[in-house]
Amino acid sequence: MKNMIKTGVAVAIVMAFSTACGVTTTSTSNQSGSGGNSSTSDGSGTIALLLPDTTSSARWESQDRPDFTAEVKKLDPAAKVDYQNAQGDATTQQQQAEAEITNGAKVLVICAVDSSAAATIVNEADKAGVKVISYDRMISFAPVDYYVSFDNEEVGKLQGQYIADHTPKGGTVVMLDGAQTDNNALAFRKGAHDVLDPLFKNGTLKLGYESYTPNWDPQNGLREMEQALTKLNNHVDGVLAANDGLAGSAIQALSAQHLAGKVPVTGQDATDAGLHDIMLGTQSMTVYKAVPKEAKVAGELAVDLLKGQTPGSDLVNSTQDNGSGKKIPAVLLKPVVVTKDNIQDTVIKDGFTTMNNINHPK
Repeated sequence: MKNMIKTGVAVAIVMAFSTACGVTTTSTSNQSGSGGNSSTSDGSGTIALLLPDTTSSARWESQDRPDFTAEVKKLDPAAKVDYQNAQGDATTQQQQAEAEITNGAKVLVICAVDSSAAATIVNEADKAGVKVISYDRMISFAPVDYYVSFDNEEVGKLQGQYIADHTPKGGTVVMLDGAQTDNNALAFRKGAHDVLDPLFKNGTLKLGYESYTPNWDPQNGLREMEQALTKLNNHVDGVLAANDGLAGSAIQALSAQHLAGKVPVTGQDATDAGLHDIMLGTQSMTVYKAVPKEAKVAGELAVDLLKGQTPGSDLVNSTQDNGSGKKIPAVLLKPVVVTKDNIQDTVIKDGFTTMNNINHPK
């Protein structure tokens, strides 16, 4: 939780606290560009970007963080962006948010580790007059100011429809859902079941195994997929994996049974690793969400709130119910299915990634 505290003792205390909590912190200002550990100017104010982890998807560090920061700096060069990563720990994220509020951040942009637990952060921010943008994952039961994400039920429907279209009649489906503490994971699952449940009910397909994946951790996903294969004696005809990380876990388990490439596997996020597997034929599809656009929209909203302005109706296109009793103004973007056949026309054409990155994923 570094801020512009001028005394060496205070800085040392903050650094020691950060180390104890396992906090990842970076501050950027008009002086520090893409991120040293300090800033020489508070500019027009501080926006805190709090992301959930570095393991569930490569996007947080490689796309969301730099694209959000770049958009803020473009729109308000004097603004300061404080970056925090909770490394999958909801308590750490709350400590990070509380420190940002104490240190004078005017806007919090939060992708919650735990969608329910983060309500405490929002309530504390609200009392302090700090604006909150719920980023990518909706925070439940709290009066967030804005929500920026994709149509997440549609993501699940796209995945479910792909499985419905590419799994043989009577086939057995495994579903690897995301973290139960993530509202997005619940929405993905609902969308998928909206498509697949009628087929499970009439016997067109069978649901052989389904599990949530704590923290979206690929190692947890691997364990679940191995358990599914054991339970089903390797009789698996389709795998609905909620994101590319879990798709990779499924592929690893399938490979051990010589089934990789023989079973349709879905994904999400259009990671380079996922796209690489699609080109190899071991993953069948991914759901492409234009993360740079999402990050830029969040940056635009954050700057508006920093300046005390109301974002325009040309940007905000929806409202969402998060159980708080308040209709949350929202920007919802459209997800797109990507397969081997349309990689060039989607992620490459948009400049989202390159074939070199896909061929040599990190």
